[in-house]
Amino acid sequence: MIKIQRIYSSNSTQPGYRILIDRLWPRGISKAKANLDDWDKMIAPSNKLRKWFNHDPQKFPKFSEAYRKELAENPETPKFIAKIRLKMANGDIILLYSAKDEDHNQAIVLRNYLQEKLNIKK
Repeated sequence: MIKIQRIYSSNSTQPGYRILIDRLWPRGISKAKANLDDWDKMIAPSNKLRKWFNHDPQKFPKFSEAYRKELAENPETPKFIAKIRLKMANGDIILLYSAKDEDHNQAIVLRNYLQEKLNIKK
C-alpha cells in the first residue's frame, strides 16, 4: 500500500518505507526526527511549478496535470517506480511531504500516479 503523511505528523512510528518527496528540506525537522529511509528530491515538482502552485487549492487541478507531465518526462521516474515496486514487496510505502494542506499537495498526485503505474487499486 502507498500511504501519504505530513512529515510534521506525530505518526512517525507507522511502519513502512519512509521517503521524503519534497525538493526542499522541511523547516524545523531534524534528520533524526524525520526518521527517513530515503529522500528523493528529484521526483518532486520542479521549483518553477512548486512556486507557481504556491499551495493554492484553486490551482490544484492544473498543478496535478503539470506535475504528472513532469513525472512522465522526468528521467528519474522509471528508477523511482522500480524502487517503489521493490520496497512494496517488503511492506507499505509512506510518501512524506511538508505542505500544510493535506488535500492539495504533490504527495496526492504522486501516490495516484504510482498507483496507476503499478496497477494498484485505489
